[in-house]
Amino acid sequence: MKKILIIDDEKYICSSLTYALEDKYEIKATMDPSEGIEIIKNSKIDLVLLDLKIGEVDGLKLLDEIKKIDEKIVVIIMTAYGSIMSSVDAMKKGAYTYLTKPLNLEELYITVEQALNYRELNEKVEYLSEELKNRYEYKGIIGKSKAMREIFSLIERLKDIDTGVLISGESGTGKELVARAIHFSGKRKNKNFVEVNCAAIPEGLLEEEFFGHKKGTFTNAIADKVGKFQYADGGTIFLDEIGDMSLTLQSKLLRVLQDKKFIPLGSNEVVSTDVRIISATNKDLKKMVKDGMFRRDLYFRLNILEIKIPPLRERKDDLPLLFEHFIKVYNKEMDKNISGLTTQAKKFLLDYTYPGNVRELSNIIERGVILTSTDKIDYDSLPYNVLEGIKKNVYENKFTSDDVNELDNLLGLTLKDAERILIKKCLNKNNGHKKNTAEMLGISERGLRNKIKEYEL
Repeated sequence: MKKILIIDDEKYICSSLTYALEDKYEIKATMDPSEGIEIIKNSKIDLVLLDLKIGEVDGLKLLDEIKKIDEKIVVIIMTAYGSIMSSVDAMKKGAYTYLTKPLNLEELYITVEQALNYRELNEKVEYLSEELKNRYEYKGIIGKSKAMREIFSLIERLKDIDTGVLISGESGTGKELVARAIHFSGKRKNKNFVEVNCAAIPEGLLEEEFFGHKKGTFTNAIADKVGKFQYADGGTIFLDEIGDMSLTLQSKLLRVLQDKKFIPLGSNEVVSTDVRIISATNKDLKKMVKDGMFRRDLYFRLNILEIKIPPLRERKDDLPLLFEHFIKVYNKEMDKNISGLTTQAKKFLLDYTYPGNVRELSNIIERGVILTSTDKIDYDSLPYNVLEGIKKNVYENKFTSDDVNELDNLLGLTLKDAERILIKKCLNKNNGHKKNTAEMLGISERGLRNKIKEYEL
């Protein structure tokens, strides 16, 4: 049973929260901050519900003490006093989130459950050993989720069987890595692995790319050219974005797969080829077949066995491993020594949905390694789109009755005056750093500079 500690100077809050949570969790409660610290030192506490103001004690200072004792403890701030900005300060210091009093029990239950799930996921980063990493890495593919373990198992079973494999999934999920894993773990690993991106090569050149040509076939054909099918003989051809291939070339490809022979452009000589075909697509080939955009017979020959790679948002168990993997990769590339992510940066990255999948995550970590000036990547080194959802929650959706005074200060002002005050506060908050301020406000740096000039800030 998870252990929760409540630290609040109101006896009613301690007793009511204990009553609300004790059926599901083991609860300890205290009105004395010093006693709370001793409980944390002597007990395994998973989560702390901490008041922002405990008598004369500043909850932010207490938060610092808690994190020094055990950084992994998840802390939820409760406040009836602080402004939005003070609560944001708490989150910067490592608080998971904050709740405003009077507490909404339904929101409390959901937030506590999410926070504990976050801790559990976060612990997977902290306790990874080399042995664990090796268990969850297959030929450069990182993953421990059920979906990825099933893919590893499939690769093992089909690596030495020359059957058509279709790898499907969104862009950035790692389809090429799976194709390489099949080739380099199988019997053809000592022969060539040849990749052809069917979407990147103009249709008129793709046939020449596949089959080669003889000298003099056309104006610039000053020498014989070996095509991919000949070069990959005995190995594997990976046809990426197969859904972008024209129907005409689909017919020619089908003939090569059936006969295992082809004729280079401008030649009468028949060339035999022994290649394994692995194809990949982010399109719905079944629908393309139905719509007459892809040959049915070619589809069934390519798709003897399909490997579907789920998007990263559906396998978040893999995120901690990927964080560590990419930090290690970019540390080596840039000769840096980043030890990991701060608590807040991890939270943002675990909550993000990754529309660009693993490729996007790689770019995010690369950016973080470049921008960070400390030994850990913090949230301010992450791109705005990662921070946007949670920042909106903080700055727009958390105004309650406790913030009335702050809002009243803006009432009666024109929109321009309110905007000027907001920009000035954000600039102060970011110590005049224009790029960070622009990201916080959700505008371009150029737009911010124009506003600064307009308002003479």
